[in-house]
Amino acid sequence: MTQSLRVVFAGTPEFAATALAAIHAAGFAVPLVLTQPDRPAGRGLKLASSPVKQFAVEHAIPVAQPTSLRRNGKYPEEAAAAIERLKATPHDVMVVAAYGLILPQEVLDIAPHGSLNIHGSLLPRWRGAAPIHRALEAGDAETGITLMQMDAGLDTGAMIREGRLPISPGDTTATLHDRMAQLGADMVVGALRDLERDGTLASRPQPEGGVTYAEKIAKHEAALDWRRPASVLARQIRAFDPFPGAFGKLDGVVVKIWAAEAVERSTEAEPGEIVDSGADGVVVACGQGALRITQLQKPGGKRLPVREFLGGSPIVKGQRFELQEVAPGA
Repeated sequence: MTQSLRVVFAGTPEFAATALAAIHAAGFAVPLVLTQPDRPAGRGLKLASSPVKQFAVEHAIPVAQPTSLRRNGKYPEEAAAAIERLKATPHDVMVVAAYGLILPQEVLDIAPHGSLNIHGSLLPRWRGAAPIHRALEAGDAETGITLMQMDAGLDTGAMIREGRLPISPGDTTATLHDRMAQLGADMVVGALRDLERDGTLASRPQPEGGVTYAEKIAKHEAALDWRRPASVLARQIRAFDPFPGAFGKLDGVVVKIWAAEAVERSTEAEPGEIVDSGADGVVVACGQGALRITQLQKPGGKRLPVREFLGGSPIVKGQRFELQEVAPGA
């Protein structure tokens, strides 16, 4: 079914591509897609297009890839050209999902119906860059999607609607991401249909209380600090799957840890010491309790269940993971 509402879309990763695909499949015209410039990727560091650009190119949708949209920023001429292109592209609303560039108010105001954002948390909790990771890391019981009318603040705009998702004990950022991406896609298509029918979308201001910020994931956070409680480390491992991947250092070798669970264990062992190792898991003493590791990866290798990993890289009771120096601000 063809819709009359014209939608400019701005987004970059797979999360955004899922929404773009749903908008396109629902019959909305997409006269222009904005996405981040191609980046070096893979071992060969060849330039790679974003998932959003890949979808747009496959479906003959025009693409713009400005480095910035701020006239007073580092790339003023590029920003000005992109803004003029936006103004010259007839459209009714902009949809934004994990775009990764700051959108000044001038850009947000171009579309007659403004700009709608698909945000991966239940606002005002987890405003910012990494809401899925941070919800898992914090041990939240649920998360979800907020559709928001964008303003120039950091995820501060009025809320149009929200959808909730429980976080299961086995969820990782990867599994939660996929469910949230589909929920966001379904929600934005529903909102666009309502906007086309009614000419407006009701919204309400975000609550003033309960604001938290989901800072961008820093690489130093991937190092497991064995002095912390095992339950905290288990959440960290799930939150950092697939990126950046939690790790420990054993005899100077970085070992990525992809799956683990906290277990009760009264032991005099020092944090980081391996107190048991076998087909059921490698058990490591922590500041509180112990961590049973069930999936590992050595440099240049694949993720392996503990039984297979130990077959090629033995880990024995009494060995010790190094205690990492805690980075400033960590």
